[in-house]
This record gives sequence, structure tokens and C-alpha cells, in this order.
Amino acid sequence: MQKTLLLLFTAVLSHLAPATAQTAPATSPAGPFTLVIHGGAGTITKANMTAEQEKAYQDGLNKALQVGHAILKDGGTALDAVEAAIRVLEDNPLFNAGKGAVFTHEGRNEMDASIMEGEQLRAGAVAGVTVVRNPITAARAVMEKSEHVLLTGPGAEQFAREQGLDIVEPSYFFTQARYDQLQKALSTEKSAGPSNQPNTPIKAAPVPAAPTKAKGKTKAGKPSSALVPAGSQDLADLIFTEGRKYGTVGAVALDKQGNLAAATSTGGMTNKRYGRIGDAPIIGAGTYADNQSCAVSCTGWGEYFIRATVARDVAARMEYQKIPLSQAAQAVIDKVGAMGGNGGLIGLDRAGNITMPFNSEGMYRGFIKEDGRSQVLIYK
Repeated sequence: MQKTLLLLFTAVLSHLAPATAQTAPATSPAGPFTLVIHGGAGTITKANMTAEQEKAYQDGLNKALQVGHAILKDGGTALDAVEAAIRVLEDNPLFNAGKGAVFTHEGRNEMDASIMEGEQLRAGAVAGVTVVRNPITAARAVMEKSEHVLLTGPGAEQFAREQGLDIVEPSYFFTQARYDQLQKALSTEKSAGPSNQPNTPIKAAPVPAAPTKAKGKTKAGKPSSALVPAGSQDLADLIFTEGRKYGTVGAVALDKQGNLAAATSTGGMTNKRYGRIGDAPIIGAGTYADNQSCAVSCTGWGEYFIRATVARDVAARMEYQKIPLSQAAQAVIDKVGAMGGNGGLIGLDRAGNITMPFNSEGMYRGFIKEDGRSQVLIYK
């Protein structure tokens, strides 16, 4: 009798084993280390982009991929790789993050960023910062050196100073093309009539000084070296400003240890006001990473991505519906589109599967695999 019960119990365990393995994908072998990035989505069409602009954006994306790939190849963490890749894009004025951030209604550059790792689900974010050279590094500092997840405005800047991060003058973020974008938006808003914003007078934002060099200060108050990247003024002349562009940069990575990470950084929307914050610094909306499912970074009309909790929704569909990454990501982008929003996302799972769906005209995006094989894409 005991022998019969033992055989029955063994058979039951054998029958349940596959289901148990399926619900815990993080215990299975990880795929090859991989890095995926994006540089924003929107009305990006080949017909209106010059060959010089196209090459500049491709070069910028490729540089970020190569920097992140080198870290992963040397055994660095997915967190190190996404932060490094984002810093490259933040320092490049072509992208609406860091140096290339767009202007608010008042003529300022206010930036947001977030980062998350998939092993322990730690996350950090900053929003509305105006003097932090690399917001993504501030976001990581929040995650690793504070008890909080999201810091905003002057408090986030004070924290960044205390951590010894690069602090610059607001004029460091000035680019003429972005400023011209603001003036065009203000003009359009004014021509729409007083019903558009009845309580806010429309006037041109003041032009900030745009020095060729910007000095920062460390925690000790000592000036740092010049912070304007070499050739940045030439790059700024190549900024593509066709139509509506949801300028955000993002990265997701899988490292040799099998851990996932995601990061997102943005200057937000041109002509934003009232301290508006989009999805980029919101964990679960613009950024999410979980070894049990995937890592996601989003770019698009932030209000819709917040309402749809896009990044977390992709992971949740994988976790609860047991569907592949690509299917989950496309379903969520379709949901955003049905709500009236546009944009896209990049996603990566622990097996190294990549997805990059979007519903806009284009999205700057690219990936690089363990073997060094890479691809950069712009148009639909």
C-alpha cells in the first residue's frame, strides 16, 4: 500500500514539474547578453530627413550601443550598461534628453529619468531637474543611495549635489533648434485663441544665454571641466524637428548573470507647463524590469502611457497570461492606440528575445547582441 502511494505521489510531482518551471522563468538559463535602445518616437519620415541628419542619428544610436555592449562583454551588469548607454544619448543634443532637452512654456529645460533592475525590483527616479547633467545617473543614485524611489525638483537637485554628481548651469542644455520649437509652439498656441488656455497669458519665453562652455560644480564646490561634448554645436544643427516627436531615450539590457535592467530619460514635451511630469520617471508606466518577465522602456505621449501603465502591463501579460514578449508588447501598444495615444516601446526578456513595437511614423531604435551583431532603425 505504501509503495503504491509513493508511486502515485511521484507521478503527481512529475506531472506538475513542467507547470512549475513555466511559472518561474528566471530559474531557467538566460539567453545571450543583449542591449536594446531607443531615441524617441513620433512623426519621423525619411522623406523629410536629410542624409546628414539620418547619419547623425544612426551614429548617435550606434555609439550608445557600442558603449553598452563593451560593458556587458566585460561582464558588467545590465544596470551599468543601460546607464552608460543613456548617458551617451543624454550628452548628444540630437536627442530630447540631457543636453538636447526641449523647453517648457517658461523657457526652461526640465528633465526626468528612471532606472530599474529586475533581480530585486529596485528602482530610482528623478523628475523636473534643471541642473543635473545626466539625470539617469541621479536616478540610479536615488535607487542605490536613498530609501526613496522618486525625487523631484529642487530636492532631487540637492540630493544630486550631495552625491557629487555633475551639476551644470541651466544654459548648458540650450540648443537653438529646441528653442525655436518652443517659439513655434507658443505662436501656434496664441493663434488658437484665448479658449485654449484662458488663464495663462501667451508670450515668448526669454532666450537663455548659450555659452560654448558650461562649468559645473562638484559636491565640494570646485568647478569641473568643460561639459559641452566636443562637436555638440555642429550636432545641434542636425536636430530633426518634423511634426510631433515624443523625444525620450531608453535602454534595456540582459547581462551575463541573467539579470535584466531598464532605464529611460527625457526632456519631456515642448511647451509643457505647470510642472508637468510624463511617464518616463514613473516606474510601471515608462520603465519596468523584472527577471521573471521582461525589461521595458517606453517613448510616447506620456499621459496615455501613465494611464495604461504600459511598461508593467507588458510584464504582467507575460506573467499572468503566459504569452511571449512580442505578443504582450504589441497588445499593449494596440491598447494605447485605441485610447488615442501614440508612441512605442522596447522590450527584452531573459531569453534574449527583443521587441520594438510602435504606432507612430517612426522610432529611433537599435539593438546589439552578444556576438556584436547590431542593427539601427528609424522608420516604420
